[in-house]
Amino acid sequence: MFQNLSERLTQSLRSITGKARLTEENIQGTLREVRMALLEADVALPVVKQFVDAVKQRALGQEVMSSLSPGQAFLKIVQAELEAVMGGENATLDLASKPPAVILLAGLQGAGKTTSAAKLAKLLKERDRKSVTVVSADVYRPAAIRQLETLAGEVGVDFFPSDTTQKPVDIARAALAHARIRFSDVLIIDTAGRLAVDEAMMAEIAELEREIKPVETLFVVDAMTGQDAANTAKAFGDALPLTGVILTKVDADTRGGAALSVRSVTGKPIKFLGVGEKTAALDPFHPDRLASRILGMGDVLSLIEEAEQKVDRDKAERLARKVRKGKKFDLEDFRDQLQQMNNMGGVNSLLEKMPGMGNMAQLAEQKLDMKMFVRMEAMINSMTPKERRNPELIQGGRKRRITQGSGTQVQDLNRLLKQHKQMQKMMKKMKGGGLQKMMRGLGGMMPPGGAGGPGGGMPFR
Repeated sequence: MFQNLSERLTQSLRSITGKARLTEENIQGTLREVRMALLEADVALPVVKQFVDAVKQRALGQEVMSSLSPGQAFLKIVQAELEAVMGGENATLDLASKPPAVILLAGLQGAGKTTSAAKLAKLLKERDRKSVTVVSADVYRPAAIRQLETLAGEVGVDFFPSDTTQKPVDIARAALAHARIRFSDVLIIDTAGRLAVDEAMMAEIAELEREIKPVETLFVVDAMTGQDAANTAKAFGDALPLTGVILTKVDADTRGGAALSVRSVTGKPIKFLGVGEKTAALDPFHPDRLASRILGMGDVLSLIEEAEQKVDRDKAERLARKVRKGKKFDLEDFRDQLQQMNNMGGVNSLLEKMPGMGNMAQLAEQKLDMKMFVRMEAMINSMTPKERRNPELIQGGRKRRITQGSGTQVQDLNRLLKQHKQMQKMMKKMKGGGLQKMMRGLGGMMPPGGAGGPGGGMPFR
């Protein structure tokens, strides 16, 4: 996420963090590099100018002059101004209304409205314990209605059927009546999109908004469109009383221009980030946490929240009990760990959120064969329960059967078994000597010389 911007900004700031004294002359070069980094990230020009001017004014002010470490104070100013540009604090949904609270999703075609509707429904159901109904008012794309129905079934929320012969306003009215009868807390309405902003579309959505009077009208926009995302959001904001923005496809956006521009250009807060294709891949937007990640400082709070929400506690406690009692760590335990890591977004997502590990995430993506984790799980699934509990049985013909059943090679299986042995050793060290021994054991999981070196137990290309 935002790798290019993060890399450029951290490089620009490195030269100044050790300065004993800041002057207009010695910050000029850094500010120029910061300006270029933001422009290359496709941040809107007025936002760049406002940001750089604010940083310069504060950097030459009393808060830095009186600081014992001016360079570090400068870094804090950049972080604070990044937060301010993105909205300062987390903006939550306002659902304090007579049920059902109606949420209207608007945006261009292809921005991800339908998947965002399902993701938001899942989030509200699981995090806020809300009963949710979803409906599609996109009468121009039958596939969108079917897609929402499928996704609603997947996330376990109520779906109200509609078809292309109906008017969007009639669909919304009927869905609202249905949601009231079902005592739904929230009704999410997915609207039609177009390939570009046009008057007919705006008039249709405006009529829908007037009739239904949603408590939240959220603009869904693709982060990868950069500065155009902010401009499109402004056009929608002029036609609709928007209450916030959902920024989608953020995981694929290396620049970050949309995240830094939308709030300033529209005056509307970003409320959620779409960070992947899975229905669980929707995160509440926290400007302070994102600013910290952009500057390479990690995001431990989000990591903790994800662990609380996505890690299977029963499995984790069962494994902890096994480790404490010194029982054998088998391949079923190993598979559980792979699944838990996958639930939290995989290796990259975990590394990105850890302080100082942003570059490691990029390095891991370059060096690690991410599909290897899928193959590892497939190999374990191809084993018998007895083989999973007793990996030492896996020899000769068993290896051939497992690799043929999982579509892998014998060397892949050998690598998996080697990694499992290393994990077993780590678990034994945890029983006797606690965390320090475990951390020393982690060295065996990495190649010599760090993530970039050859060899080791990790699945490299």
